[in-house]
Amino acid sequence: MAHVTPVAVIGCGNPVRGDDGVGPHVVRALVERGFAREAGVKLLDAGTDGMAVMHAAKGCRRLIVIDAVRSGSPPGAVFEVPGSELADRPPPAVTLHDFRWEHALFAGRRLYGEEFPAEVTVLLVEAQSTGYGLELSPVVAAAAEKVAERVAHLLR
Repeated sequence: MAHVTPVAVIGCGNPVRGDDGVGPHVVRALVERGFAREAGVKLLDAGTDGMAVMHAAKGCRRLIVIDAVRSGSPPGAVFEVPGSELADRPPPAVTLHDFRWEHALFAGRRLYGEEFPAEVTVLLVEAQSTGYGLELSPVVAAAAEKVAERVAHLLR
């Protein structure tokens, strides 16, 4: 029987587009807190690679995805969405560049069946700025800290 990694924590987003890099930022914060050395925890900065999300989640019991969102809510707002609310087929990806984590959840369930996590949590942070830049805006940096604490709590 193959070894099963209980939890994959995957940060998504473009780290050179300001607040869009919140997912990778949270993963780095979790690495700095020592979670990369925890047995049964897989941390991944997937960047904008939805295929990486799908492949990394295979064989895990649980998946936590962190990304930025532009919903019109106040910048820094944090949304915790159960994966069951994201079970519908997303709009089709035209190219692999359009294949995002939403597509990964849908396709992974169909391709990997029981090897794909049934328990999925998505944490989204409302972006303030997605212009070119390497830093998070102060409000999103504060929200990223809250998300890192929430993920740490979920991992304990």
